[in-house]
Amino acid sequence: MDWIYVILGISVLVIVHEAGHYFAARASGMRVTRFSIGFGPAIFRYQPQGSPTVFQLCLIPLLAYVAVSGMNPSEEVDPNDPEIYPNKGLFARTATVFAGPFANYLAASIMIFFLAVLSWPESVPAEPMEISDLENDFPAKNAGLKPGDIVLEANGEKVRNIEDLSRITKPRAGKPTRYLIQRGEEKKTYTIVPISRNNRGFIGVSPKYTVIYRRLQVGDAVTKAVMLPFNMSVANLIGIATLIKERSTEGIAGPVGIAKIAKAHAEKGLADFVQVMIWISIALGMFNLLPLPALDGGRLVFLGFEAVTRKRANERIEAVIHTAGLLFFLGLLVLITWRDIAQFFPETDTRHEQTNARE
Repeated sequence: MDWIYVILGISVLVIVHEAGHYFAARASGMRVTRFSIGFGPAIFRYQPQGSPTVFQLCLIPLLAYVAVSGMNPSEEVDPNDPEIYPNKGLFARTATVFAGPFANYLAASIMIFFLAVLSWPESVPAEPMEISDLENDFPAKNAGLKPGDIVLEANGEKVRNIEDLSRITKPRAGKPTRYLIQRGEEKKTYTIVPISRNNRGFIGVSPKYTVIYRRLQVGDAVTKAVMLPFNMSVANLIGIATLIKERSTEGIAGPVGIAKIAKAHAEKGLADFVQVMIWISIALGMFNLLPLPALDGGRLVFLGFEAVTRKRANERIEAVIHTAGLLFFLGLLVLITWRDIAQFFPETDTRHEQTNARE
């Protein structure tokens, strides 16, 4: 059932994206011939009386697409047809393209608001101060501290959480400091010399965090609903820039990887599942706004060129660029999906197992 919820949840976010294009196109007087949910043979079709749009549900109810007349650059168009995309004004075309990503951001903001006023999850440092991770080649790990250790005292003062530990350690860079550590039932004192990092003492430990749920005031919820999508988009862009710099795809999750992440959150409860749906919706909106061929952002680049030069880009050239971009993204999607699927079947190093058995 978790997998079903995940697939439906992601599909709904894609439907929201396409609905943004649909409503903006119809509001601009464009003809939308098809709104399809899923792919494969259609198992249900409905065309409202007087509407040019056929709404259909396909055999595999994943993803969605909207067919706006004339929006495909390679499509033959009638220059006298007032209801097709190329014959509309610059503002109408821009609004139609931008409405898809905007719908994802709007959906994310709505989910954030309601989650914030009902039960917003926040990570806070656990008490007592339990070590979750240690940095390599830093004083704490070199002294023998381990994940799971609890810091009881530092320099003779009681430690309740990471704030206490940081406050005591900060002024003691280069000074031997005694730390009382509990490991299971055993208590032991370690003498550690904090190093100087950004003009403060530092021993290189990260605390364990715990999740609490609280209801935010309406004003705080509105602020979070506006600012969180922006902050998450900035963080995503920084992550993409880092991956490009490192020439790596390790940080990119395909459909399988995203579904796996979403399932892990779904198992934790509704609030965590909604949180990951918020993340996916923002990522979907931001990704489509990237100024790359075949994406909404790529179309907006050509519309921006038109706004600046007062003349449209060559339609044939635009069609070739978008087609090349689509082929590139399909290839990247296959590569990432193959990698994500392979992670479900990790290779077993039988030679290593046999060596361990002999030892």
